[in-house]
Amino acid sequence: MDTPSSNDVVFLFDVDNTLLDNDHVLSDLRTHMTRQFGERNSARYWQLFEDLRAELGYADYLGALQRYRNEHQDDTQLLLMSCYLIDYPFANRIFPGALDALRYASRFGKTAILSDGDVVFQPRKVSRSGLWDEVEGRVMIYIHKELMLDDVIAHYPARHYVMVDDKLRILTAMKEKWGARLTTIFPRQGHYALDAREIAKYPDPDITIERIGELTSIDFEALAAKG
Repeated sequence: MDTPSSNDVVFLFDVDNTLLDNDHVLSDLRTHMTRQFGERNSARYWQLFEDLRAELGYADYLGALQRYRNEHQDDTQLLLMSCYLIDYPFANRIFPGALDALRYASRFGKTAILSDGDVVFQPRKVSRSGLWDEVEGRVMIYIHKELMLDDVIAHYPARHYVMVDDKLRILTAMKEKWGARLTTIFPRQGHYALDAREIAKYPDPDITIERIGELTSIDFEALAAKG
């Protein structure tokens, strides 16, 4: 476990639609499911998926697939669907400039992944995309990460944190807990970040960028001095 001194800055990065184009992943998955199972069965899977997300608070693709299987145990093609999910080429869906952003931030402090998700598919996504190695294994995946900030501090104590996330809801919740100890960066990528009604619910973040690659233009030396 890393134990940075209290003078360090730790950069925390979300994954889905922050470093990785998860909307594109979902589009590929929908297309594949429709082709494999037909529109009716595909629609049923996504209904189960949304029901499970409302129940759990995070996306559980494999859990929804298990529920679908319970209704269609005679569908042998379902086995291929699980293979598609596990073997998906996530490295092809890293946003342009995302790795540059991680490497730029690492010049000013530790970088780490802070994500929500299930215990199987989300770690697989982080690993196969190459993000796990990029942050040297500093990966935290929770059900509701905004409720686990004490755990984040325990793993990576720091004087100041920078959170990069496409969801203003998450950034706002973390800012309420950490206050001036946190700088929030909002990349306007993905459907959550482009939903005007959703954005209007929350205060402005500290910094807004249009895409993750723009993070390399931020003067973190000045930011660290101010912090």
